[in-house]
Amino acid sequence: MRHELELGDWIVTSDNSAAIGEKPADNVFATDALTAKFAARVALLEQWAAGSEPEALLLHNFSGEDQWERYVQGIEELFAEISRPMPKCAGSSESNMATLQSSIAVTMFGKRKAALDQPSRLSWYIYGQPLVGKDVLEQSEQVAELKKIADALSNGLIQRVWPVGSKGIAREAELLFGQKVNVSEIVDTAASAGPASCVLIGVSSKERKPLEIHFGPCLYPLIRKD
Repeated sequence: MRHELELGDWIVTSDNSAAIGEKPADNVFATDALTAKFAARVALLEQWAAGSEPEALLLHNFSGEDQWERYVQGIEELFAEISRPMPKCAGSSESNMATLQSSIAVTMFGKRKAALDQPSRLSWYIYGQPLVGKDVLEQSEQVAELKKIADALSNGLIQRVWPVGSKGIAREAELLFGQKVNVSEIVDTAASAGPASCVLIGVSSKERKPLEIHFGPCLYPLIRKD
């Protein structure tokens, strides 16, 4: 697995974001809604990586009471993007201490729906480019689209998904396979992918054409063939 917590059939995943938002001291300016959307994106992808679907979520808002509704709006947009209802949401806002920078965390709770194929039995691809910070906003056309991933999982085009985080593609491939692998250098495999701007997708079919049609140009083989 990746960073999830397993509690019987329940899967718990989480992601956070700091110094990104609408406050003057934030390092990267983005709307509060978009900031929450990307934090929820990672937690959702980790649910899918574990073969589960979220049924409830907690929003941890350290930015102030005014941000709560905007954060919820961003999470609602995320689930609308994949044509699924937003799970029940609860949480808390920091209302005693004013913070200079924005900070949130999103935690999701889901139940495992399916057994996972062993990584070695699948063919793996990189979908999207590793991006972080303002590059995520400025190069949005290279960010992996959640809707395409959700549809591909639903119709069986792909069997597994594995989000890429701050350690980069090569490190995630090592975690996925449990050992170092011969990773393609078509994209920067050491660069941070920030809010999972790219993902690894595992497929049972050897035919690449249907994948290219569905995912578009930002699709690259994960394993290098020497």
